[in-house]
Amino acid sequence: MQDTTQLDTQLDTRQSETARAQSEPRGCLFALSQPPLMIFLAVIGCLLLMAALHDLLLL
Repeated sequence: MQDTTQLDTQLDTRQSETARAQSEPRGCLFALSQPPLMIFLAVIGCLLLMAALHDLLLL
């Protein structure tokens, strides 16, 4: 019969190494590089710009 305790510890170390690599913080610049977020922010910015120009020029 095989000793399963050695196999379990080997699997645990491999899983912890991959979990450590995936849990690195990416920061705000990574979040801003996402296309859906940039499209959303561009639409909101355009709406704010149109509202500001309307207030300044037409009222």
